[in-house]
Amino acid sequence: MQNGAQHNPDSIVDGRLLGFVRVVVGGQIFDLAVQSMSFEKDGTGTAGGFFSKDGQLGILVDDSVTPSEAKAQIERGTAEAVRHLSQRVLN
Repeated sequence: MQNGAQHNPDSIVDGRLLGFVRVVVGGQIFDLAVQSMSFEKDGTGTAGGFFSKDGQLGILVDDSVTPSEAKAQIERGTAEAVRHLSQRVLN
C-alpha cells in the first residue's frame, strides 16, 4: 500500500493511518489510531471524530478537509475519547 496506508483485515475502519493519539485515563494508557477516510456528504453535521465499535477505539478524519480542519477534528475526537474512556474506566 502507498502513502502510509495500512490495512488490518480485522479492522472495522479501513482508512489511511495518519498516526496515533495517546490518551491517559485513570492511569491506563490508550493509543488511538488516527485514520483519514472519505465520508459521504449529506449536509448534516461534521464528519470525523472519535469512534468505539466492537472493542476498537480510534479517531477518524475526513480526508477532504484542510489541515486546520483535520487538526480540529482530531482535537474534538480526542476530547470525545477522554469523555468516553473516563466513563468506562472511572465508573
